[in-house]
Amino acid sequence: MGDPAVDEAVPVRLAAVFLPAPLPRRGRVAFWDPEGGPLPSGGAEELTVVRRHGAGVRRSTVPAVSLPVGEALPLLARARRDPSAHPATACWGAAALHALRLVARGRLLPGLTPEGFDAWRAGPLEPDDTAHLRAVAAALPYEGHAVPLPGRGPLMLPEPEVLVRSFLDAVADTLPRTPAAAHTAGGPFAAHEPQHLPQAYAWAAEVAAGMDAGVRISLRLDLTARQLFDDVGEGGRRAGAAIVQVHSLADPTLVVDAAALWDGEAETSFGPGARVDAALAVRRAARVWPPLARLCEQLVPDVLALSDEELGELLGVAATRLSGAGVAVHWPRDLAHDLTAAAVVRPAPGSATDGTGFFDSEELLQFRWQLALGGDPLTETEMDALAEAHRPVVRLRDRWVLVDPALVRKARKRELGLLDPLDALSVALTGSAEVDGETVPAVPVGALAALRDRLTQGVGPVEPPPGLAARLRDYQLRGLGWLDLMTSLGLGGCLADDMGLGKTVTVIALHLRRARREPTLVVCPASLLGNWQREITRFAPGVPVRRFHGPDRALDGLDGGFALTTYGTMRTAAPLLAGQPWGMVVADEAQHVKNPYSATAKALRTVPSPARVALTGTPVENNLSELWALLDWTTPGLLGPLKSFRARHARAVENGEDAEAVERLARLVRPFLLRRKKSDPGIVPELPPKTETDHPVPLTREQAALYEAVVRESMLAIETAEGIARRGLVLKLLGSLKQICDHPALYLKEDPPTAAGLTARSGKLALLDELVDTLLSEDGSALVFTQYVGMARLITAHLASRAVPVELLHGGTPVPDRERMVDRFQSGATPVLVLSLKAAGTGLNLTRAGHVIHFDRWWNPAVEEQATDRAYRIGQTQPVQVHRLITEGTVEDRIAEMLESKRALADAILGSGEASLTELTDRELSDLVSLRRPG
Repeated sequence: MGDPAVDEAVPVRLAAVFLPAPLPRRGRVAFWDPEGGPLPSGGAEELTVVRRHGAGVRRSTVPAVSLPVGEALPLLARARRDPSAHPATACWGAAALHALRLVARGRLLPGLTPEGFDAWRAGPLEPDDTAHLRAVAAALPYEGHAVPLPGRGPLMLPEPEVLVRSFLDAVADTLPRTPAAAHTAGGPFAAHEPQHLPQAYAWAAEVAAGMDAGVRISLRLDLTARQLFDDVGEGGRRAGAAIVQVHSLADPTLVVDAAALWDGEAETSFGPGARVDAALAVRRAARVWPPLARLCEQLVPDVLALSDEELGELLGVAATRLSGAGVAVHWPRDLAHDLTAAAVVRPAPGSATDGTGFFDSEELLQFRWQLALGGDPLTETEMDALAEAHRPVVRLRDRWVLVDPALVRKARKRELGLLDPLDALSVALTGSAEVDGETVPAVPVGALAALRDRLTQGVGPVEPPPGLAARLRDYQLRGLGWLDLMTSLGLGGCLADDMGLGKTVTVIALHLRRARREPTLVVCPASLLGNWQREITRFAPGVPVRRFHGPDRALDGLDGGFALTTYGTMRTAAPLLAGQPWGMVVADEAQHVKNPYSATAKALRTVPSPARVALTGTPVENNLSELWALLDWTTPGLLGPLKSFRARHARAVENGEDAEAVERLARLVRPFLLRRKKSDPGIVPELPPKTETDHPVPLTREQAALYEAVVRESMLAIETAEGIARRGLVLKLLGSLKQICDHPALYLKEDPPTAAGLTARSGKLALLDELVDTLLSEDGSALVFTQYVGMARLITAHLASRAVPVELLHGGTPVPDRERMVDRFQSGATPVLVLSLKAAGTGLNLTRAGHVIHFDRWWNPAVEEQATDRAYRIGQTQPVQVHRLITEGTVEDRIAEMLESKRALADAILGSGEASLTELTDRELSDLVSLRRPG
């Protein structure tokens, strides 16, 4: 509203004084120093004030800064709460807040100045408003009204109460003059420039008489005037009556029916002219609500008969408009306002009451409107009576009840259709449903409510099952209890613990607890087959386990126990697996089926099972469609079709547009996804400390030259491309820059790169040498991750040339070789293991590593953390140091900042990774990739 620079130049220690003007909105607030000191801003003008002089007073001219009322309001409002403010300024701050409250309440009256110009004024004032005005005036020190009245007579200061009232009118005349004012109050009262309206004197006088002459009217609704209900006249059937009452502004205890005033019974109390004042007030109110014009035609404006339609208007906008004009509408004291409606989901009669048999029934559930009065549901008979009502006020349970027409429509059309059990469960968990394109509250009852409570009330730890040769930690026992609950209810679940928290042993315990004759099928990456077999043999001795993998695979003779297969084998042998009865199907590293349209995901869906469990440390890597794919496999149909899921939930959540959408989705998925992190209070004590360090690395001269050349050439091509071609060029640019940041030899595809001089060409490789030398001197071990297999080979060859024991594990490494590499690393024979990020991000237990080095950055922090979790997992006994190498001033530097903000979203929202950067504008992209030289 004001100029911040001006506000800062006017300290609140100065005294404020209001300077009224003939046109209220042109009044100003002046700030001056009663001590006579210069103003910090130098003073913009001179101000004549009355100051003490010895035993008397005299005029004095002082420097001052004056502001229009609109610009002064923010400063005054702040001064009201500032202990360093001058008392006069604090008082005017109290007056400013009072004026703002009056305007916010709509206490504005249009009128004319004595010269005939348009002006708003504050009013009508309630007795409390007047009392507050007088209290502020009484507290105003002389400095706050020290500007003398004009004239050559004796020095006279304005009365504080008169001055404060003028200030209220100035605020009222300033604030409403906005671009929207012309639509609500008419053109003359919207413009800042004065409008000369001498022809409106009579109208202004009528407004003043009706609002400020000492009386006000109100309407008291009488719904028991039975003689009026059946009166059929021009207005049709009557719904009730409005009895006109007259109030005294001087004495709020004086309230009489207008008939008593016209009979002369109350005129003495109200004062002479009260009848005329009341009649004028009725005429003014009729301009706001036309039905009141009928009162003006009556000799005694006492009772107004109301039709159903008019009573309905009073229920809505009419009462609001009347209130803004100072006419209160008083409803009967026993009138109920708490008739509500909710969409209720009700299972079929005879369903299990504890939720256990909910999904055994194939019957559809009732979905209908249920109305309630004061929270107590109406009976069918009462809803029938309401549906037949054609009046906005009805009699229910010996009470008058206000009825919204929308509620009547819901009573008439109660049935909303039928829902299958999973759709009903989704409604119960979110507490809302889509009805005719509108999100409405939904309430489950009966067995459905019991099931919702079981899913949401939390699950405590359970006892380990017999036959388990392991000590489960408390959080693992809670996970076991949760999985047992979900599978016993016929629902699936996703155990989304961080990597290394023991998901495998938890599932083995679940298999033992379920104790079913049918075997459990585990589908996992090939690299995890050996790990699963070793874990089952170790933790469930005696339980049969078979690999369904390789050329000699078979399912004959399976009786309980486990069958282990890979995603690739499952995809090709899906019909055979689908024909075998399974007690449970487990998808480990389930992010492999995050694309629901992939052949692997489709094949997995064909394998039937009464219980499905997904295991993953990254339930969402790129977008929420991946979460849908996981949960739609574990509990098919829970989240609805993917298209509607994205429209209703995912899009709003991913874009950060709607906090309510985030909470609604969380309520829906939380019971079906158990997420625990290493940082959780119940888990942190189980693990040693982890230290993460970002190492800024300078580019070499060769790297910087290549980097700038690639940016320059690529941006020229990108600026002239569109659509898919542009997105492809952006991805190519980002990949090229990251390779240059790693090593020029990687980008230039030098094969094989010359061993001599490799370190001098890359700052990262030079720093890697230092880190490796240090940790080897301390008898440590390290994992080195890179997303490029070419870079992994270059690092391995370089370290080997320096006689560092090192091995390379990438996606093409055969499973037996992978297992031997892991064993050698864990035994200490190979202290450095270089891994390609995607190939080694899952299924490896490498707890010997005390150091994890990320040679380059992945675009998703969840994937990067998953790789770190190869070392930082249950079983780790030494502190883990994570080193991230980041080239200074490059795209890596800016991506590091983006990754930090992404991690802060705490799994609520994850963007679409590298693909999202293709949507940047040319200017944004240039800013992202341009090389910034260190200062």
